[in-house]
Amino acid sequence: MEAETQVTQLEQALIRQAESLAREQRQNAEAAKARILTESAERLQLAEEREVLAAKAEAERLVRRHTQAAETRLAAELDRLRWALTEATLSGVQLAFQELVDDDPRYMEILESWLAAAVQALPDGDLVVEARPEDQARLTLSWSAMTSRVAPGRKVELAFHGGRSDGGFRVRLADNRAQLDQTFEARQARLADELARVAMERLFASAPDLSVLAR
Repeated sequence: MEAETQVTQLEQALIRQAESLAREQRQNAEAAKARILTESAERLQLAEEREVLAAKAEAERLVRRHTQAAETRLAAELDRLRWALTEATLSGVQLAFQELVDDDPRYMEILESWLAAAVQALPDGDLVVEARPEDQARLTLSWSAMTSRVAPGRKVELAFHGGRSDGGFRVRLADNRAQLDQTFEARQARLADELARVAMERLFASAPDLSVLAR
């Protein structure tokens, strides 16, 4: 009987020990499972954050690229419109001046105002006015009266050049220290620069502000 009791006690001790080991293994497994789940969640969160940052950076890059492309297209369109507006205006000026040249009283009045502006702009000294040969007859008739009104007491010699010109004249000091081109072509060129500047100001004033797209 004593031997059986010892065997029974030994069996029970082994069972308790096995149960204790099983509980310990189960607890260790649960802890490992929890740790693995936590680490997996953290890695997943980091991966999601990286993906979100990467997607945001890509979206910003695409917005910048689209904004730059839009700005380039807008600049090209504004330049085209500026050129078209300037050319259209200058064409109108060209036609109006051609009509003006055929109107003697008005043309002489314009030439006198251009000469007056040159007299005011150029330094003191004798002047030489170079006009186109086509205007020789009408300028010669009115020259003395014109110069007495705009340049009293100042010698103003009338000469004629052989260059191509639609009208107007070049005014220079007799000693060539200074000159002012008052031909139609020169005045049109100066007007073109001013028209281009005004056209760009008007176009940009009404253009949409694309900077908000890049924010």
